[in-house]
Amino acid sequence: MYGRSKAFSGRVVTVKTVEDNILIHEFLEQKGHGKVLVIDGCGSLRRAVVGGNLSKKAQNNGWVGIVVYGCVRDVDDINLCDIGVRALNCCPVRPAKKGVGEKHVPVSIAGTMVYDGDWLYADSDGILVASSEMAV
Repeated sequence: MYGRSKAFSGRVVTVKTVEDNILIHEFLEQKGHGKVLVIDGCGSLRRAVVGGNLSKKAQNNGWVGIVVYGCVRDVDDINLCDIGVRALNCCPVRPAKKGVGEKHVPVSIAGTMVYDGDWLYADSDGILVASSEMAV
């Protein structure tokens, strides 16, 4: 758990990319309107795909959270941001910059299918994904 927001929820936007963050940049440069970016990095622990700069960009553009099935870096900077970030681990190695991946596709996060447009709810106990908005 990273970032100042320990609990967050919002409509999901999905991206699948392994050890590359160009598509992630493209999403976070847009207005988030309270959404959560879910990144299927296939569980890679070799490179971080989100760091402090992207977390600040997400915060400034109205995203409420980022979930990474992979690694983040610049943890001290992420922890200063008013968003929630979840990741498997941290890793100091920078991502590749090839633009490889897919946007708005179903992704598998630790065996759970997550679809673009689902709703994600995260708190200190874990993460819940639903196909429709839930009363919280």
